[in-house]
Amino acid sequence: MDGTAANDQIASPRRAPSQQRSRERVERMLAAASALIAEQGSDAMRMGEVAERAEVSIGSLYQFFPDKRAIVWALAERYTVESQACISAALKDVNDAEGLGRAFSELVDIYYGLFLAEPVMRDIWSGTQADKALRQLELADSRANAEFLVAVLKRLRPGADPVSLETTAFLVWQMGEAVMRLAISVERQEGDRLVAAYKRMALRELLAE
Repeated sequence: MDGTAANDQIASPRRAPSQQRSRERVERMLAAASALIAEQGSDAMRMGEVAERAEVSIGSLYQFFPDKRAIVWALAERYTVESQACISAALKDVNDAEGLGRAFSELVDIYYGLFLAEPVMRDIWSGTQADKALRQLELADSRANAEFLVAVLKRLRPGADPVSLETTAFLVWQMGEAVMRLAISVERQEGDRLVAAYKRMALRELLAE
């Protein structure tokens, strides 16, 4: 199953805006929610606070986001789309082991940096284990990212079993999500060591003949 198909099977719990003015209003709502999550976390965020900061009525907010979970979902979708675009661009022209090692290492560093810099991203993905739908979104994201990696591995190892390559790539990405959550939950120096160790282990598996 490719990443697009996987994501299509997960229904978003919000209404998508169809007009430009509505899209702009939704952008203000999401920006307001993102700021509030950064300040106090998603658990403490209240719908009324989002509406007030976005300068919209509470009814307008509920029109597009029936509850707080729908807002968190929309932000998670946004990060997912952005990360997939970044990964696709970084891997699409990789044709040798050295290039894969360099591109993969840079991507992990970028992702780690985002987790460290973006409290919203940390808040969202740290809560995936408690929300089944968000967990499915994360899994679909890992599968989509794995497809980009599989394409590279097939170029490097054309004779390898494709199922084995798909399994390895999916596991590498899913482990990466877990490593990021762990790394930001400990002291920075230890987190840096964990991420560095993950890169070494993942690359040994990816580059194995």
